[in-house]
This record gives sequence, structure tokens and C-alpha cells, in this order.
Amino acid sequence: MRRLGSTPFAFPDFRGAARRLVLINLVAYFVLLILRLASPALAGEIGARLAFQPSMFLSGWLWQPITYSLVHLGLMGTLFELLSIWFLVSFLETGHGSGWVTWLYVASVLGTALAAAAIYIVGGTMHFSAPEIPLYGCMGGIFGLLIAIGVLYADTEFLMFFVVGIKAKYLAAIYALIAFAMLFGQQRMYAFAELGGGLAGLLYIRLMPRRGASFFLSESLYGLRNRYYRWKRRKAARKFEVYMRKQGRTVRFDGQGRPIGEDGTERDRDDKKRWN
Repeated sequence: MRRLGSTPFAFPDFRGAARRLVLINLVAYFVLLILRLASPALAGEIGARLAFQPSMFLSGWLWQPITYSLVHLGLMGTLFELLSIWFLVSFLETGHGSGWVTWLYVASVLGTALAAAAIYIVGGTMHFSAPEIPLYGCMGGIFGLLIAIGVLYADTEFLMFFVVGIKAKYLAAIYALIAFAMLFGQQRMYAFAELGGGLAGLLYIRLMPRRGASFFLSESLYGLRNRYYRWKRRKAARKFEVYMRKQGRTVRFDGQGRPIGEDGTERDRDDKKRWN
């Protein structure tokens, strides 16, 4: 388990993924703010289309699991969210890189929305009360970042509310307990969704390689391509064996499509790497 010691209160460098995420959310906040001043009705309609509502998402509004995180209403809440993104993303970006932490944030945002959709579907099926409330803001993504820090840097100390020093693992546990307690209130959908964001962040750091989702996807695509080529090679080898038998000759290939000599050994052993 990693330990970096205490972290004093200081604004980190405004760069990389932290700068991009903060600026994207800041621009979205001011765009909706200007729209509210110019046309409150239009701003309300746009906000409703961008916020995540499970019933609308299940009806085909597939952009909402991402766009809801860009909808910010109150000034103080938005300020807290942007500062949290700045501090948490900058902290993780130092050790893991921009791409890795960006995809961690995206995975947590998506996990939050999917958890809200899941409890909405289950609530309708099991006939228990789960009032649908629109999701907006990026607290789910922030919770995923906090869980990642709590797991990867458990003993690092932070200043909670910029006053009280507390270890990352305890800070993450406190936020998780607050969200769990909210499950028994009226905002259980919001609480369950936030826990889903934390779970998505946890799964991401456990399953995703250090280089991030883009590296994982590229490696998966290369692996799929290589498996396709190997299948084509084996298929061609079988056809060639049949053809040579018709010509009165026996040619054999192994399971990878590599030719086998009469003594049972592979041919071109020195050039074996080209068959892998």
C-alpha cells in the first residue's frame, strides 16, 4: 500500500486532465447561466434534456449518462465540485497520467448514471418506493476519484473542510457511509447512484491497466485482430493439407498453422517469431 505522508493545503498546478475537466464543467456552467438570464424557459428545457432521468434514458435519450455531469445549478455547489475535481485529479494524475485519471472520472460518471437506472428498473419491477429524481452535477465522478485515492493512497492525509487532517481511507469511508445512510431517506436514488459511481471507480482501478482505457481498448483490438489472423492461417493450412493429399503428398501443420517436418519438428524454427 502506498504512503506519501501528509498533504498540506496548497493549490496544485492547473494543467493536464485537471485543467481540461475543470474548464469543460466551467464552460458548461456559464453557458447554462447565460441561458437562464436570457430565457429561463429555454434554459430549463435544455437542462431537463441534459440531466439524467432514468425514464427518459430508457426511452432513448442515450446522451444523458454523460451530459448530466455538465449540468450545474448552484454557485457554491459548483465551486465545491470544481475545486474537488482540481485537487483530486491533480493528485492522481501525478502518479498515473492524464489518460488514466480521465477515464477513471468518465467511468465513475457513467457508473453513477447506470446505478440510478438500475434502481429505477428494480424499483418498478419489485414495486418498492424509489422516487425518480433528475441527476445533475459531477458528485458521482468525484466520489469515484475519492474512492480511488482511498484505495491507492490509503494513509495519505488530507484536510477535510480545509481544517481537519484525515487519512484518505477514512475520508472515503465517511463519504460512503453518508451515501449509505441516505439510502433510507427520500433521496435513495441519488444515494444509490453515488455509490454506483464509487463502485465504478473501484472496479476501474482494479481491472484497468495503468495506461488507461485507451491502452486497454487498443490492446484488445490488436489481440482480436491477431486471433483473426491466426484463425485464417489455420484455415488456410487445413485447405493446403487437403490439396496436397490430392496431389499424393503429405504436408502437416500444427495447431497454430506452422508447418511440421517429416521428423515431427517444426520447420523454420529460427523464424518462429513470425508465427506468433
